[in-house]
Amino acid sequence: MIERYTYPEMGKIWTDENEFQTMLDIEIHACEIMAELGEVPAAAVPVIKERAKFSVARIREIEKETRHDILAFLQAVAENVGDEAKYIHLGLTSSDVKDTALGAMMKQACAILIKDLEQFHAVLKRRAAEHKHTVMIGRTHGIHAEPITLGLKFALWMDETERNLERLKRAQAAVAVGKLSGAVGTYSNIDPRVETYVCEKMGLTPARLATQVIQRDRHAEFMTTLAIIASSLDKFATEVRNLQRTDIREVEEFFHPGQKGSSAMPHKRNPITCERVAGLARVVRGNALAAMENVALWHERDITHSSVERVILPDSTILLDYMLRIFTNIVDKLLVYPDAMQANLEKTGGLIFSQRVMLALVDKGVVREDAYRWVQRNAMARWLAGEDFKTNVTKDADVAKYLTAAEIDECFDTAYPLRNIDTIMARFGL
Repeated sequence: MIERYTYPEMGKIWTDENEFQTMLDIEIHACEIMAELGEVPAAAVPVIKERAKFSVARIREIEKETRHDILAFLQAVAENVGDEAKYIHLGLTSSDVKDTALGAMMKQACAILIKDLEQFHAVLKRRAAEHKHTVMIGRTHGIHAEPITLGLKFALWMDETERNLERLKRAQAAVAVGKLSGAVGTYSNIDPRVETYVCEKMGLTPARLATQVIQRDRHAEFMTTLAIIASSLDKFATEVRNLQRTDIREVEEFFHPGQKGSSAMPHKRNPITCERVAGLARVVRGNALAAMENVALWHERDITHSSVERVILPDSTILLDYMLRIFTNIVDKLLVYPDAMQANLEKTGGLIFSQRVMLALVDKGVVREDAYRWVQRNAMARWLAGEDFKTNVTKDADVAKYLTAAEIDECFDTAYPLRNIDTIMARFGL
């Protein structure tokens, strides 16, 4: 793997240190508001703030005995705080701090991914402007259709990226939620004002209603959004892979000096990074399915979701961060071959203008079905016998009754099908 994951910001979010520190922040904020409400001695709060520390190693040591990570965390903190530790976690259940911390961590992860998408969008916009009028063939079903431009293709990706940004911001709002409402969400041993205060301090929205846990449809929305973004990257990477095929070769991944494409064949220039993006998208999509499985929990809570989330949330956010960064680099350095695009435009001997010829006949009053049949028989002669399409159309007796040679010439000009490119690109400020 050439571009290894060297972007530590996302990985740090999911470290034990960050998770336990986030939970400790929640516990401290809870003590602050409880002191204001007269439930905790005011003098205890500064002591807790000063002494509340932990060692992950100590937490894991205690956990070997407790078999409970949150209780191990609380015991490790209490060992440093002393007597005032009895005011920590008053009226709370484990998921109050665990789920609220998870909401904060997912919000942090979203912020990085949003920045990644914005940087990707900027590169797409630059390349769309650069290739606004770089003409290439459009393909449907893998078969040559009509001319487009490479800039139009990049603008299409821009448009999808903008939708992905909107989706991710909605997903961020969905998961940036906290709850401190007790064992079954009824605030049986905690004032609802504690939840309001702590969530405000953590930059989260209090859940309107929770059970012991925040409901996992939120997490599923987040994960499916990541899967959609990964699928967009898969789509874009697959397009590059197809356009890099030897028999097309209109664009190509940047090939670094000294890079080798194959251990056996020295000539190879393979789209390995695009293939990596396409492959990793499958992992993110699979993780999204696991997140949807987590939505159905027993009654007010079970623990089936917990072990799953410890894998899929770090993995998917780290993977998507990586995928966005390396594919942004692919687009930024993508090699473009206009001469190959022109050669491919001409490959079918003018068949790509068949619709224009047909519509020109219709404009002259020919019934559409007749016009279609006349043009198609000449097109088939090109496909099956290699005859020149334009020459045959010009010699076709039926066509000649309605179109002059000059009018037929006009049908074989790329300017006409591309006349609205500027109008389309203006929608993107290009």
